[in-house]
Amino acid sequence: MTPAVYEELRRLARCYLSGERSGHTLQPTALVHEAYLRLVGQHSVDFSNRTQFLGLAASMMRRILINYARSKSVAKRNSEQEGVLLDSGGQISEQPAVDLMDLHRALERLGSMDARQEKIVELRFFGGLSIEETAEVLDLAPVTVKRDWATARLWLMRQMSEAPPAA
Repeated sequence: MTPAVYEELRRLARCYLSGERSGHTLQPTALVHEAYLRLVGQHSVDFSNRTQFLGLAASMMRRILINYARSKSVAKRNSEQEGVLLDSGGQISEQPAVDLMDLHRALERLGSMDARQEKIVELRFFGGLSIEETAEVLDLAPVTVKRDWATARLWLMRQMSEAPPAA
């Protein structure tokens, strides 16, 4: 992994984890290393294309964060829920934290209706990719990605506001 890609992954990991509660035990470096180890274990991974690699890394980071949230939820059923922040640009925002497990469940529901929109959210939110980079990864026109991103965000916000509190 080149130093530039490593730093980009660390930046993404820091963004994801900055919305977590203080004292969170998963560190950005550990998240990047875990994602990388899982990626190199894949046999059909193409590391020659930066945006494809970041897209795969986004999927891995999402899985790692969800697994981490699940394990913490089981360990601390009555503790404060861990959250991440979601905004229109796929970046950390000043908006209230969103429960990661609620987001994951909503994304799964979205994926059952529209797999492309789920992938766009994953690439934009978890991968930090721009509209243009997401379009390149998915081989779509940027205008299609922009439209699907807006639709998916609205649907997710509605789902998240209606979601019952996580157990």
